[in-house]
Amino acid sequence: MVLVAQELPLMCLMLLLLCREPGVDAQAGQDFTLQQPQPKVAVTAGETLTLNCITSGVAGPGPVMWLKGWGSGNKTVYDPNNKDPSSHVMRAVPGSDTNFTIHIRNVQPEDMGTYYCVKFVRGITGADEVFKRGDGTEVSVQAKPSPPLVSGPQQRARPEESVPFTCTTGGFFPEKIEVKWFKNKNPMGAQPPQVTEWRMKTYNMSSTAQVTLQKGDALRAAHLKHRALPLFPVPPSVEVRAEPSPVEVNKTVAFTCLLKEFYPAKVSVSWLENGAEIKGQNLSRPLEVSRGLFELRSRVEVQATEEKNGSTITCMVVHDAQAPATYSAVLWISNPTQGGLSNEFQMNKGASELRGWGACQGGCVVSPPEEARSPRKGSLRGVGMPLPEPWSLTSSVPTAGTNLLSSLLLLLWMGILLEKGLLGALLFFLFKHMKRKAS
Repeated sequence: MVLVAQELPLMCLMLLLLCREPGVDAQAGQDFTLQQPQPKVAVTAGETLTLNCITSGVAGPGPVMWLKGWGSGNKTVYDPNNKDPSSHVMRAVPGSDTNFTIHIRNVQPEDMGTYYCVKFVRGITGADEVFKRGDGTEVSVQAKPSPPLVSGPQQRARPEESVPFTCTTGGFFPEKIEVKWFKNKNPMGAQPPQVTEWRMKTYNMSSTAQVTLQKGDALRAAHLKHRALPLFPVPPSVEVRAEPSPVEVNKTVAFTCLLKEFYPAKVSVSWLENGAEIKGQNLSRPLEVSRGLFELRSRVEVQATEEKNGSTITCMVVHDAQAPATYSAVLWISNPTQGGLSNEFQMNKGASELRGWGACQGGCVVSPPEEARSPRKGSLRGVGMPLPEPWSLTSSVPTAGTNLLSSLLLLLWMGILLEKGLLGALLFFLFKHMKRKAS
């Protein structure tokens, strides 16, 4: 009896350790909640997926992790103990004790599935055990078809001959896809498309149309319709900008042609100045922006010389969705100079005249080109530039106004001289007449 009495306290102690009575840990877990509010999420391949998970309350020690799938085939997507910097999964709020939202970059069709946010606690054996999990988020990933490729017969065909044309595309999800064939813009019949599963949960498609050729046949096209694609095709919206505008004379002005929201990506841009082609450059390849649509910027630089003031700079756009279209802007020069001298220097009948270096108005003083500045005999007094041979002047260059003034002054002077001559003759006659009378 003494032996049994001695062993009872030891046995009770072991039972207390193994069978922990409800206490602090049990009460701490009762008010713990885990919310995973997104039942379903749909994204496009290449985008970033955001999965939300918020916790509140207190639970025992242990991590919060993300799993893809449930049961024996599940896969750990996020583990706080995994510090791999190359992982494409990251916490939205690093270090938070309540926000366990994650971002998954560059999602692909193979990332489709149901994701669970799970709270673990350490068990008696030291291993992590599931304490609470979210309701799960079902993720679907849409992948756009590759640009359709239409191939015709391998050999030259003759009129009235029936030949196959095939349209192929691939890498899309979901499986459903529609194909429409057109001959010279008119709808035509075709065989049902053949859709086959490819790698990474994506699909390929092939469609064949049998065409009886006729004289004048020139164009055939296959149009695709898919959930991840815009309705094929989409014409661009175009805007032409000039920077700066207006521009100072002899400065460079940049014209930008901005093409927005078009599909497919293939597009041609060319530049014209007053109808004549000039060389421009695309700043980048067509950039995919959203909903499968593309954007492109093309640019050309123009030297703003005076004679180009008011010139029309045109961006010509060629795209499958529309006929070739032009969009224009005008080159404006701020405060262009009023004239200048020309490349020609002409003297006419003894009167000096400036032509061709421009029309200088308002009494301005200008300089001729370098080739007219060689030190030769003769000069223009008051203008300060040498004269080309063989002319020589000693007076400033007259204009139409000065010619008229000189003529008037000459007539006035001649009138004065004539008046004084007549008066002198009259006085001389009277003097002679009075002298004869006196004698």
